[in-house]
Amino acid sequence: MAVPSKSSRDQSISLLGSPLLPPSKDPTWEEEETVAVGSDREKLCIDDMLQKYCGEFGSWQLRHFVLTSLAWALEAFHTMVMIFADREPDWRCVNRPGSGCDQSAKSVCGLQPGSWEWIGGPGTSTVAQWGLVCGEKYKIGLVQALFFGGCMIGAGVFGHLSDSKLGRRGSLRLVCILNTVFGCLTAFAPNYFTYLLLRLLTGFSTGGVGLCAFVLATEPVGPTKRGAAGMSTFYFFSTGIALLSGIAYIFGSWRGLYIASSIPSFLFLVLVIPFISESPRWYLVRGKMDSAMKLMRAIAKSNGRHLPNGIILALDEEANKTSNGNETSKVETVTKEAIAGSVIDVLRSPITRIRLFLAAAINLLCSVVYYGLSLNVVNLETNLYLNVLLNAVAEIPAYTITAVLLDKFGRKPLAVGTLWFSGIFCFVGCFVGNVGIWKVVRMICGILAIFGMAGTYNLLFIYTTELFPTVVRNAALGCATQAAQMGAILAPFVVVMGGALPFAVFGVCGTIGGILAYYLPETLNRPLYDTMTGMEEGESVGIAVLK
Repeated sequence: MAVPSKSSRDQSISLLGSPLLPPSKDPTWEEEETVAVGSDREKLCIDDMLQKYCGEFGSWQLRHFVLTSLAWALEAFHTMVMIFADREPDWRCVNRPGSGCDQSAKSVCGLQPGSWEWIGGPGTSTVAQWGLVCGEKYKIGLVQALFFGGCMIGAGVFGHLSDSKLGRRGSLRLVCILNTVFGCLTAFAPNYFTYLLLRLLTGFSTGGVGLCAFVLATEPVGPTKRGAAGMSTFYFFSTGIALLSGIAYIFGSWRGLYIASSIPSFLFLVLVIPFISESPRWYLVRGKMDSAMKLMRAIAKSNGRHLPNGIILALDEEANKTSNGNETSKVETVTKEAIAGSVIDVLRSPITRIRLFLAAAINLLCSVVYYGLSLNVVNLETNLYLNVLLNAVAEIPAYTITAVLLDKFGRKPLAVGTLWFSGIFCFVGCFVGNVGIWKVVRMICGILAIFGMAGTYNLLFIYTTELFPTVVRNAALGCATQAAQMGAILAPFVVVMGGALPFAVFGVCGTIGGILAYYLPETLNRPLYDTMTGMEEGESVGIAVLK
C-alpha cells in the first residue's frame, strides 16, 4: 500500500471533523506519531484494544476505579451537609417566672422572645444562628435551591472543560481546589447572605465532581465490564452520606462541620489525584496519540498482558474503515489533530438530539423524587443522624441488585422498571395516613421508593454515557446533570407542601420517567463510540436507532 500524500491525509482529517465544530488549531493539542516506512499497523479502537490485548477490568482498572470514585464521597459531603447544618434544633422553655412558654407547643412561633432557648446554643445550626424560623423559614429552602442551582451551572461548565482543554483529570483537580476553599470559607460566614453566596459557589464546584469522576473512572474499562463498574460508583456516594452522619454527630457546631466536611477534598487533591491517570479516550480525541498509546501499554503491562508493537489506536471511523477494507496502515508520519465537540454538535445530529432531550427529562424527574425523599427525612420525627444513616444503607442494596441485573436485562428495562417501582410505592405512601401504624407504613414506602430511585439514579449515569460519543460525552452528561440539578432545586419546594401531596408528586414523576425511558435505545454490549461520525456510521450499520 502506497504512502498517502499530504493532500490525501489533510482531506481525511478534514472529513473526520466535518460533523463537529471547527477543531482547535492550538499546536499544543496536536501529537505526531512517526512510524517506520513499510511497517504494518493494525488500527483498533479503544474498546477492541482493551478486549483483545490490555484487559477489560484488570488490576490497573481496579486501582484507577477505586481511587477516582473516592471523589463521590466528597460530593456526598458537600451536598448532604445541608441536612445537618441547616436543621432546626430542639428547643426548651427557660425556667423564668411569667415567661408564658408552653413546652408542648409544636414550634417556637408565637412564643415570647426570651422565654425559650435552643438546646446546644445558637451555634448548633444556621437556623439557630440567624433565627431562620417562622417567617424566615423560607431562607433555608432558598439556600438549598441556590446550592443545586450552582451545581446545575457547574455541571455544564466543567462538562465542557473536561471534554476540551482541561481534560477529565484536570477538571477533577480544579473542582477539588474550589470545594476546599469555598467549603472552609462557608464555616466563617458572618451573616446569612454571605452564607448564601458561598453555598452557591460550593454548588458550582460540586456540580463537576461526580461528573468528572464518573467519566474518568469508567472510560478505561472494557465494554462488557463498564456497566457493572459504572453502577458501582454510587457505593462511594452512599458511603459518603453514611460517614457524614457520623461526622455530623461528632461535630455539634455547624461551622466545625463545614470545615470537617471540606478537608477531605484537600486530602483527595494531595494524596489521591497524583496517582490517577488521564482518560486514554480523551487523549485520543484530543490528538495526543503518543500519550494514549503509552497509557494503553501501561494498562496492559499492569494487567499482565502484552500489547504488540504493531497495534495502534484509532478513532471509530478509522478502525471501521480499516476493518471493512481489510487494509493495514503503512504510513510514515501521521499527524493527529484535536477533535472538539460541544452541545451544539449534539443538537445538530437527530440521533443525539432526541437522546439528549429524553435523558435530560428523565434525569430531572428522577432527581425530584430522589432528593425529595432524601430531604423528607426531617419529617419522620425520629433521630436525624440515624435516619440519614439508614437511608444511605438502604441505597446500597439497590446498587448491588441493579449492577447484577444490568448486563442480564439491559439498561432500558431496568430504567423503566426501577422508575415505576419507585412510583408505585410513592403512590401507596400517598394514600396511607400518618398516624399510628400507618406512619410506619408510610416510612417503609418512602424507604422502598428511595431504594428504587437510587437504582435509577445510578443507572442513568452509565446509560447516559453510553448514549453519546467520547467527543461530546461529558458535555451531554453535563446537560443531563444540569437537568437533574433543576429537579433538585424543585425538590425542597415539593417537600414543603407536607402531608400526602409530596408522595403524590413523586409518584407522578416516577411514572412519567418510566414512560420516557421506554423510548431510549438499548446500549447493552454496544460500542462506546469516540466521534459523532463513528456513532452515525455504527448506527447505520445495524444498531437499533431511536426514530
